[in-house]
Amino acid sequence: MEKYIASATRYDGGENLYRRCGNSGILLPKVSLGFWQNFGADASYDNCRAIARLAFDNGITHFDLANNYGPPPGFAEEMVGRMLKSDFVAHRDELLIATKAGYDMWAGPYGSWGSRKHLMASMDQSLRRLGLEYVDIFYIHRYDPVTPLDETLQALVDIVRAGKALYIGISRWPLEALQYADKFLRSQGVPPVIFQGRLNLLDRAVQEEGVLDYCADNGIGFISFSALAQGLLTSRYLNGIPSDSRMSRGGSLKADKLTPDLQRFLNELNGIALERGESLATMSLAWVLAQRSVTSVIVGARTPEQFKESLGCLHSPLLATDELPLYPHKVF
Repeated sequence: MEKYIASATRYDGGENLYRRCGNSGILLPKVSLGFWQNFGADASYDNCRAIARLAFDNGITHFDLANNYGPPPGFAEEMVGRMLKSDFVAHRDELLIATKAGYDMWAGPYGSWGSRKHLMASMDQSLRRLGLEYVDIFYIHRYDPVTPLDETLQALVDIVRAGKALYIGISRWPLEALQYADKFLRSQGVPPVIFQGRLNLLDRAVQEEGVLDYCADNGIGFISFSALAQGLLTSRYLNGIPSDSRMSRGGSLKADKLTPDLQRFLNELNGIALERGESLATMSLAWVLAQRSVTSVIVGARTPEQFKESLGCLHSPLLATDELPLYPHKVF
């Protein structure tokens, strides 16, 4: 592996690679590598390894995982654990590894949601799969409307105090619950450093609901998952549904999402991107990075070439937050 050389100028949080995560000491790359759907049992290990190496060699030091990523659940963590042992063992302290718990993992009443039992057990399982003593960020992956919030949040505090995670993140919680969590965690000396939510040109819910403004006003970083809307905001679907696409395979991106109106809108955006001299994917990521309080965007990729294209947003021409049209209908 060609080790990247980081210079001090890359850490200023401006036009360079890294941004400060809220008021914390963490610096995140503007683009983070996500392991959601392309690192399962049906994926080529060598190809996945090439993507991870390419990311690291371009200064992408943040790997975003969850206990249920695969498929099957847990497989992505196992794959990354293998990579950490074979390729990154000498670079562990240069990497920021994040994982999550809260979605379905095992049978029975404790394999999901936000109970102390689930979070503690899942944390230990993730560490075993990754082959690590701790992760850098541990997220509660979704809001649990039944488990008392204090139980969930105290478990997160105790996981940090036990040295199994350095920081706590919140993912996909409604604003009111985020506000409560922020107050509780700060009172325990373990403030949330980051919120993960979906933000893209087809889904602005976190802006409309006030989550982004709350994060900005309270020193919490924001990282966007599905910044390319699971591939809709790339050139893949401009002319219909490719036979080898995620949509054609019947996965999480359903074919009924690609309506004629949406396809026309995507082609309109693509025309704007071409006028800017860049791809639709590059422009879409640049738009997310231009929004208030956004620290990083999580990008997945099926090939090293796809991930390399996404890195183009780091050098994208300046983009005003209101420069692009927004789709008027709900997609997700």
